[in-house]
Amino acid sequence: MRIETTIPPGTESVRIDRFLVSLEGIDSRGMAQRLIREGRVSMGGIPVTKASTKVEAGTVLTCDIPETSPSRLVPVSIPLDILYEDEAILVVNKPPHMVIHPAPGHVSDTLVNALLAHTPHLASLGGEWRPGIVHRLDKGTSGVLVVAKSNEAYLNLAGQFRNRGVKKTYLAMVHGRLEPEEGMIDHAIMRSSRDRKRMAVSREPETGRQAVTRWKVQATYPGLTFVSLHPETGRTHQLRVHLSAMGHPILGDPVYGRRRFPTTGALAPLFREVKTLGRQALHAYKITFEHPKTGKRMVFTAPCPEDLHHLHQRIEEIFSTRKERA
Repeated sequence: MRIETTIPPGTESVRIDRFLVSLEGIDSRGMAQRLIREGRVSMGGIPVTKASTKVEAGTVLTCDIPETSPSRLVPVSIPLDILYEDEAILVVNKPPHMVIHPAPGHVSDTLVNALLAHTPHLASLGGEWRPGIVHRLDKGTSGVLVVAKSNEAYLNLAGQFRNRGVKKTYLAMVHGRLEPEEGMIDHAIMRSSRDRKRMAVSREPETGRQAVTRWKVQATYPGLTFVSLHPETGRTHQLRVHLSAMGHPILGDPVYGRRRFPTTGALAPLFREVKTLGRQALHAYKITFEHPKTGKRMVFTAPCPEDLHHLHQRIEEIFSTRKERA
């Protein structure tokens, strides 16, 4: 597939690999740099050989994206909770602790491996190791996720995500009493200067990427709040970083949560439950988007998995018992 575009004014100081990521079908700088190395990118009819090359406004840029399907990925028969499927898309309820695509330490136990065992028809535009993957969920986050089965569907869905046409609702249990009942946090997110594997809130917007999250309290307990979250942007670890920055980290979050769960006080009885959970209490509950082929508005919900359901039950039991005794 060939992408052809005229570079707009005001981009003279932008590296070409960064500019390429803004185009539909190129989801990372790594993919952009690979395309450059393979001689698939040209500017003004001249092949680009360096990722650091600055783009030239008014020049026509072309990029050829191969249609080949990933050959090194291994289909593995792993059970999938499929919520919907047709010739263009597939919607799944991702279980907790499952990685989306192969990475160091996870070669054959990922969602992509399971998807390939289910169907060989996945969009190649997600990259060699991420066929069909339009958006992602962290390993510890469960819930609904849409996958593109064709390149046309991938481009359409990627555009909806980029233009904020996709609406998502998450459910989370967080530390403390979240006030007011509903609100918004608008803080840019950047890579942490202390730990490159972590993200952090930036108080200076020019040093990070805009990130907006809305919340609404669903229930409160002593020391805990059950909340629905509505991200308007899709930054890496956005919900976990925003809530932690507010002083209300998600229960059980191993990276952005509290390092030590209280073993005394109102929350002490939950110590074992949270330790057994082994992940952040975060679930992608609902997604709404337009079908890439028909344009019909689609809404899908994923029920909470057993571990979060059990946690909620224990919280209700513990605090209802306290009320009865009081």
